[in-house]
Amino acid sequence: MAGLAPVQAKRPRDERLDFFRGLTMLIIFVAHLPDNSWNAWIPARFGFSSGAELFVFCSGIASALAFGSAFARAGWWLGSARIAYRMWQVYWAQIGLVLALVGLAAALDRLFGFTMLAQQFQPLLADPATALLGIATLSWQPDYLDILPMYLVILALVPMMMLARRYHAVLPFLIAAALYAASWIGGLNLPGNPWNGAGWFLNPFAWQLAFFLGFFIAMRWLPVPALGDRRIMIATAAFVVLSVPLSFWGLIEHWPSAAARDLLLPADEKTNLHILRVMHFLALAYLVLSLIEPWRQRLDSGLGHLLVLIGRQSLACFLASVVLARLLGAIADAAGRSEPVVALLNLAGFALILATAVLVDWFKSAPWAAPVRKTASEAQHPSVAMSAPTTRVREAS
Repeated sequence: MAGLAPVQAKRPRDERLDFFRGLTMLIIFVAHLPDNSWNAWIPARFGFSSGAELFVFCSGIASALAFGSAFARAGWWLGSARIAYRMWQVYWAQIGLVLALVGLAAALDRLFGFTMLAQQFQPLLADPATALLGIATLSWQPDYLDILPMYLVILALVPMMMLARRYHAVLPFLIAAALYAASWIGGLNLPGNPWNGAGWFLNPFAWQLAFFLGFFIAMRWLPVPALGDRRIMIATAAFVVLSVPLSFWGLIEHWPSAAARDLLLPADEKTNLHILRVMHFLALAYLVLSLIEPWRQRLDSGLGHLLVLIGRQSLACFLASVVLARLLGAIADAAGRSEPVVALLNLAGFALILATAVLVDWFKSAPWAAPVRKTASEAQHPSVAMSAPTTRVREAS
């Protein structure tokens, strides 16, 4: 994003980053809610790229802002330790998410006679030892649970990029390009299914390209064109518009554009992040950022403020959105999938994701650490106020 200050300097949060991260959380929820008719109208249906590119790109920017200063201030070793700590958090978030969804499926099966456990985690029932080992080692990722493992592996590449930058300014770019090329030419990937030998659905060695584009921009290693350039806006708008006939289901179903899309994009176009997806995302990002620039200072107001709140707690909101998608999907199965029911469930999911953001923000503010307000009697008798905490501690012990 244009206009970001150097990572070493303290500065206010970029409201665009939180705004679009919040928007991404809602898009991911809509995409994960099973058989959701709203899924037909998310941005991914109108172009090559999807909310996943936005999520990973924003994660790259956020990582540069959060961890780049640690490398500059504390050195490479401590900066790497900071990355390792974040990886530790993401790993246990993934494990907790999988276990929560297994528990949710088992509870719904027992309470309401569903068969969600068999539908969603069949390998866990058929071969529990292999499945549990796969969950622990990330060598098996159940459906729709592959985003956090990808992010974890990409985070592990950050110290290598920071070290490479010490030797030559171009070296990080060469590493990112080499990994991306190896995923396409050499099939570089990680094992993602112990039963059929398939790799990760979201290949981290390919998707790191989207992450490090955001990371390099935020680190000021990669220059970006000024927003609002008329020639660039025309070119990006043309690219975005031309991608619609090759992506929108309403046209593909009636025009012969589906054949053209199949010629342009191979079957693994999402797994290995086809370059057209990258180009489409960058074009769309430049166009949208240019269009909203006059209103940038007002993003954190009105409905935009709600998205900013969600974006500031993106990990917690992502975890909540995945669990809510499964739970509300079960409710939809029981209540029927009429459009009013689907609309109500989508809006309920949005509201609960926002509630998660507000609650987590409150916890992070550590209200218990604020100075205790004195009562009138304590203000009149300071000795009582000073001795009260000691008394309570002794009673508690």
